[in-house]
Amino acid sequence: MLLTTLVCLFSFAQEIPDNPVTLTREGLDRTEAVQITDHIFRAVGFGNTFLVTTSEGNVVIDTSSANVAPLHVKLLKAKSAAPVKYIILTHGHGDHTGGVALWKEAGTQVIAQKNIVEFLNYQTRLAGFFAERNAAQFALGPNAPARARAGANPGNYAARQIATITFDDHYEFTLGGIKFELYSTPGETPDHLTVWIPQWRAAFTGDNYYGSFPNIYTLRGTRPRPALDYVNSLDKVLALNPDLILPSHGNPVQGEANVKRVLTRYRDAILYVHDAVVKGMNQGKDVYTLMNEIKLPAELDIGEAYGKISWSVRGIYDGYAGYFDLNPAEMYNLPPSGIYADLVKLAGGPEVVVKLAGLRMSEGKLDESLRLTDAALAADPANRGALEQKLKTLEELRKQCKNSNERGWLDYAINETKKKM
Repeated sequence: MLLTTLVCLFSFAQEIPDNPVTLTREGLDRTEAVQITDHIFRAVGFGNTFLVTTSEGNVVIDTSSANVAPLHVKLLKAKSAAPVKYIILTHGHGDHTGGVALWKEAGTQVIAQKNIVEFLNYQTRLAGFFAERNAAQFALGPNAPARARAGANPGNYAARQIATITFDDHYEFTLGGIKFELYSTPGETPDHLTVWIPQWRAAFTGDNYYGSFPNIYTLRGTRPRPALDYVNSLDKVLALNPDLILPSHGNPVQGEANVKRVLTRYRDAILYVHDAVVKGMNQGKDVYTLMNEIKLPAELDIGEAYGKISWSVRGIYDGYAGYFDLNPAEMYNLPPSGIYADLVKLAGGPEVVVKLAGLRMSEGKLDESLRLTDAALAADPANRGALEQKLKTLEELRKQCKNSNERGWLDYAINETKKKM
């Protein structure tokens, strides 16, 4: 419910951002800002806010979500009430941009990579689509999509822009004798950037690193996130030889050797999955075969608490080649479910299919059980036995689930199934 509570208050007109799930309730309930170095402070939340102090004023890096930002402002201004000269946004997701208005003062410059313009337009363009997906995955309630659509203006895709300075590949400024270098590092989003402070060898890495395999594809929907963008951007950060990295979700990583080990392993895990997909594609393997086959070796297993290897495999595959899999049936408008009812009829009716679904569940083949109940319900949407079996299957999947995104969709499906019973 913590996730739901936080996300509920995000702007519905924005794509719900991707976040790792390694933050604990203890971490989210902090009532004071954490001092990381003499000049760097962090307000901990679902998205972190960083304050960098200098003798000529302060720099804020990311501003968290709109509901958390007031607390972050209070906590960090208690550390330093000096004027905010710059706000830097590592990218345009709502849990990084939500507090800009609260931090911005007369003369404050807001810096972002130039692709933030189109990225915010993209989120506005698909506001209704994202609202429905976000309401489902994050349990925002049945009225959330309607509220978002009511505020959308079809054909007007221009978002309210928040950056006063944008740059292409590189931008830098000096404040209070401290040099800030900003680099374009696409990955999580096309407008993603990294902040580098060479004097302290500190890199603010946004969402290109967190405590799970990344969401190269996210179930709520997103543009393809090229895996090689992550790889190249992580290489760019590694080349800086940082002694401290400060991700926007989760805890800082300190020590040159430790940073190198962590980022190298993260990069290599992404590259391994990418290369395995490409190899399989060139061997003529279909996407489902690769989703089943590709696993990370133990030395690169960085966990799947948020992103998942199988989803990323399909995201990479479809990002390169699209949906067509050489099957002529895929050229036409009828979805596979369009013939479910006929197959159920040939099988002897929904009861026979439901019985088979129960057998598959007992064998541990939960994905097959779920498909079978969908087929039975296509033939008879109100079939009590099918609904009960689907609910059992979903609840067993939920019990076994270790991924927060998957858990959100299973909760949604469980609730929807209960409504029909």
